[in-house]
Amino acid sequence: MIGNSVKEIEDLIIEIRGKKVLLDSDVAKIYGVETRDVNKAVKNNLEKFPNDSYIFELTKEEKKR
Repeated sequence: MIGNSVKEIEDLIIEIRGKKVLLDSDVAKIYGVETRDVNKAVKNNLEKFPNDSYIFELTKEEKKR
């Protein structure tokens, strides 16, 4: 778990496809949980996330960056 200061969270934000995003692994760090738990929570609550607005899967090339 990170200290959750604004600066620490800002440092985790990256830009992909012209959008500023947090990776699931970084969200997990913020909340002090496992990445799989973040992904499970999202999967179980898809209605709360409009298509392509909040969640998208990285391509293999994007993961390499």
